[in-house]
Amino acid sequence: MMPRRRTLLLAACAAPLALYGCGRKEAAAVAAVEIDPATTCDLDGMLLADYPGPKAQIHYADAAAPVFFCDTVEMFSALLKPEQVRAVRAVYTQDMARADWDQPRGHWFDARSGFYVVGSKRHGSMGPTIAGFAAEHDAHKFAAEHGGKVLRFAEVRPEMADLGGGSAHDKHM
Repeated sequence: MMPRRRTLLLAACAAPLALYGCGRKEAAAVAAVEIDPATTCDLDGMLLADYPGPKAQIHYADAAAPVFFCDTVEMFSALLKPEQVRAVRAVYTQDMARADWDQPRGHWFDARSGFYVVGSKRHGSMGPTIAGFAAEHDAHKFAAEHGGKVLRFAEVRPEMADLGGGSAHDKHM
C-alpha cells in the first residue's frame, strides 16, 4: 500500500511540473513580430507605423498571430482588465532607449521583464503613454529628462492604463 501511495504522490507532483516545463518551451519559441506599414492596432484599427511612441504585441495561446497595440497603455489595459482570461504566451514592447520615438521599429523585448515610466511628458499615439525600457538605468534616465515615475511591469495598475486619456489629447477628433 505504501509504494502505491508514494507513486501516486510522485505522479501528482510531476504532472504540474511537466506541464510547466512544456509551457516554458512553448513561450521560449514565440518571437516578437516586426510591424510593417500595414500593421494595425487590435483595439482601434490605427496603423502602427503612422504614430510615435512605443508599440506592443501580445501572443495569446489560442491565436497563431499576435495582436498589436499602437500604445503600451492599450497593452496594459488589455492585460490588466479583470475580464482578461485568455492564456498569454508572450508579451513584447519596444525598448525606447534604442527605438526612435517618432518612428519606432524593432528593439522588442519581453515586456514582463521591463521597466516603465508612467506620467512622463512624452506622448504616444493616444496621448500620454507608458514608456518601456529593457534596462532600469535607461528608464531612470528617461524619467530624469521627461518626468514620470519608474515602475516594474508588475507595479503597473489598471488605473494607470486608462484608455480615456487618448481622446482628450487627440486634436483630430
